[in-house]
Amino acid sequence: MTTSAVLMMIVAMLVVWGGLVASVLFLRARPEVDDAELPDPDAPPAEPR
Repeated sequence: MTTSAVLMMIVAMLVVWGGLVASVLFLRARPEVDDAELPDPDAPPAEPR
């Protein structure tokens, strides 16, 4: 492999693995909300005490 091919391979690997690391860090900081945790929009409003 030529030097330019090796450099392009390293750049491509850094882009792919960097995106993976960035997405993992993003999801750890802001996890996805589960549908079960959301309030039911069809439920009647709670009565005030």
